[in-house]
Amino acid sequence: MGKIVKGADVAAKMKEAMIADIEKYNLKPCLAIVRVGEKPSDLSYEKGVIKQAESVGITVKSVVLDEKIDQASFEKEFAKVNDDPEVHGILMFRPLPEHLSDEPIVNMINPDKDMDCMSPINWAKLAMGDASGYAPCTPEAVIRICDFMGVEYQGKNVVIVGHSKVVGRPLGYLMIARDATVTWCHVFTKDTIKHCEDVDILVSAAGVPGLIKADHVQKAGKDCVVIDVGINFVDGKMCGDVAFDQVEPLVSQITPVPGGVGGVTSVVMADHVVRAAKKAAGH
Repeated sequence: MGKIVKGADVAAKMKEAMIADIEKYNLKPCLAIVRVGEKPSDLSYEKGVIKQAESVGITVKSVVLDEKIDQASFEKEFAKVNDDPEVHGILMFRPLPEHLSDEPIVNMINPDKDMDCMSPINWAKLAMGDASGYAPCTPEAVIRICDFMGVEYQGKNVVIVGHSKVVGRPLGYLMIARDATVTWCHVFTKDTIKHCEDVDILVSAAGVPGLIKADHVQKAGKDCVVIDVGINFVDGKMCGDVAFDQVEPLVSQITPVPGGVGGVTSVVMADHVVRAAKKAAGH
């Protein structure tokens, strides 16, 4: 039976370190959330981010803009947040309404305040293995969970199912920076199961319920670790990409959905804000 690693345990350890840093350096970290409109998914994520941020002593400013705001006004309002010396980190919810473009914002945002890797500068740092930038929060959450598990990366075979710019692709960069051998599988991959035959770390971020089954890990051996990033709803019930009951008995460690990666993502966001506040204070 595989060990079930819950995100709450990882998050608790991370929050202890953040609280210690805030107290040690007498920081007053501040996160600005920029939201256009009242989309339910944005409201839900915002609620989670605020809860985690405030639990460690981070102040959150919610900048809520009308859904019908024009491009020029939107850029003007964003610039105010970007230039605010009291704001250490910015999280902007995307996608924006169809009439707005995020391209000017992507190029405008201060890389030191870019908490979720919108800036091309932070993307370049990510690809180059430069840890001074900020990686997207969900891929970094996967790394934090693997670290908590005691995973060794060097020389390990990592298969990432999904190659989106949000999770799969940046996660691969983070794994490569740790000297893992990375294979990306996606909708055009001819035989994902074959690619998984020697997998040590299997991460699914495809958004397909039950995609990863026993066949994917059957030949990998008991030391295989499975991280489920998928968030899907079947008959109103949340589930991941992994057929949990099939896969869990065959691997060493596995994350559940719900209760896995999602609970760590917003804590990574908080950690980025604390890092930014330390940097701004010269630490």
